[in-house]
Amino acid sequence: MNVNGIGYVVAEGGRDRSAPAPSEKRLKVGFLLARQFTMSAFALFVDTLRLASDVDDKSGRLLCDWEVVSPSTHLIRSSCGIQVAPTASLGDPERFDYIVVIGGLLGVEEPLSHEAMRFLQRASQKGVNLIGVCTGSFILAQAGMLAGKEACVSWLHHSEFKARFPKIRLTSQRIFVEDGKVTTCAGGSAVADLAALLVRRHVGEVAERNAMEILHLDRRREGSNLQSRTPIALPVHSDDRIRAALLCMEENIDDRWDIEKIAGHVGLSRRQLERIFRSKTGISPASAYEKVCMKKAALLVERTSKSMIEIALDVGFASSSHFCRRFRANFGITPKQLRDRMRNRNETTAATG
Repeated sequence: MNVNGIGYVVAEGGRDRSAPAPSEKRLKVGFLLARQFTMSAFALFVDTLRLASDVDDKSGRLLCDWEVVSPSTHLIRSSCGIQVAPTASLGDPERFDYIVVIGGLLGVEEPLSHEAMRFLQRASQKGVNLIGVCTGSFILAQAGMLAGKEACVSWLHHSEFKARFPKIRLTSQRIFVEDGKVTTCAGGSAVADLAALLVRRHVGEVAERNAMEILHLDRRREGSNLQSRTPIALPVHSDDRIRAALLCMEENIDDRWDIEKIAGHVGLSRRQLERIFRSKTGISPASAYEKVCMKKAALLVERTSKSMIEIALDVGFASSSHFCRRFRANFGITPKQLRDRMRNRNETTAATG
């Protein structure tokens, strides 16, 4: 349907008349959609449940059920402009096995209403399992649900989460983390992996396989799988320890972990890590770390108005002079020259546009 040029979706509620009674369902999920939520995260999660519960492609809710809950009946706009209609009021959170918070754009003021946040608080107090998907982890952290727990976010949001919630243990290496009654997921395709895991636990292996096959996914990844990210371009290799080390470097650019600490983080000695890097990539871990830092520095030079000393500190250098020397050694130009080049390019584009 379409209203004023903006599409919206009615997330159909209620149960299929051909399905078993609600008491027979093995998995019940409530979705809380943040303002400007990520449509793909919601769609992947709910469709994995639908396909696992389905028989003969009739979308019957035979073994799973779900609702989009909200304190009002107002449409909820996603970041892509599609709007979804709530299917149920907040009510008692204990009617769900899991409550899934689907996050979205970080710049949105009050992504969930006060009523929805209180609903999350009640759910936590009553021991209902909570899941934060995409930037839903930020909402759970804001609500106090991640105190003393480890959170998982996408590498894209690592710095922002760390700045907002410095006391919360954080990883941007794994695709999702289960910590007691709270689970956080990086988003993207990892949402299907997490939803499939819940299906396997509550419905069964056949239902999980049915969903994954229809989604054209070969297998379900575990939460410990690495996020699909390599911070710098390297020769093709298949050693996950190198990828894990690079992700660790990216997460700790400002702190500048020493190589021995990074090696320990991925279960190796410094000598072993040095040998693996040399044999697989042709460079040392220290050289790789500098490349990771310089890649971030170049982005900050191009896309922000930060001073050179601010950027130097952001990427682990104590002085702007040392930073500028290393920048030139890596890119062949100084940070100022790169910024001037970008400014001139933008001005030319604006003039010709």
